[in-house]
Amino acid sequence: MHTVAPLIPGLLLLLASCSSPPKPPTVDESQKRPVNSQMAVELQVCRNDLQNTRILAAESGRLAESTTATLANLAARQQIIAAMQAPADKPPLQANSVFSVRFDFGSTRVAVPADIAAPLVADAKAAPLVLLRGRTDGSTDAPAESRIARERAAAVRDFLVAAGVDPARIRATYQPVGDHVADNSSDSGRGLNRRVEIELYRALPVGMAGTSPAAQP
Repeated sequence: MHTVAPLIPGLLLLLASCSSPPKPPTVDESQKRPVNSQMAVELQVCRNDLQNTRILAAESGRLAESTTATLANLAARQQIIAAMQAPADKPPLQANSVFSVRFDFGSTRVAVPADIAAPLVADAKAAPLVLLRGRTDGSTDAPAESRIARERAAAVRDFLVAAGVDPARIRATYQPVGDHVADNSSDSGRGLNRRVEIELYRALPVGMAGTSPAAQP
């Protein structure tokens, strides 16, 4: 009986330790990141701004497309209105008339067929500007070629003035070589290249309106 008594306190201590609950695990507070931390708030703000920017860009693109379509529609309507308001009896613009007077080799004598002379003179009298260009069949820029080209243009000018065309409306120029209208290596081609071109303007060129053609250099 005396040997059992010392074992009782130890047995009671062991039973007490087995009946106590286990301790909960510890948490490292340094690793916790609250959802409302400064970094999390700024990140969410950036995400919101990016989404808003994408929405605005999409809206701007649709607005630009709509504006372009509207402007094109307005331009088309303005053209239709302008066409409707234009005078119906306004004659269409006509191109300038061009006549050619041919010359024999080395000649400055003007010989215009009657069927060409009549409409030429009538149109020249009505034209605000008559431009003459003397040409030769020359192949080199020689003084003789320049002289004959100039004299041919002057001869046609005298012919028109004698027919009643206002000399103040006539301008004459010349080109001794080049600007051929046909093959200059053949007789027939050279015959077509020896000419004076007469261009009858329907209206004065820009910059000459209100001035006399004779006053131009």
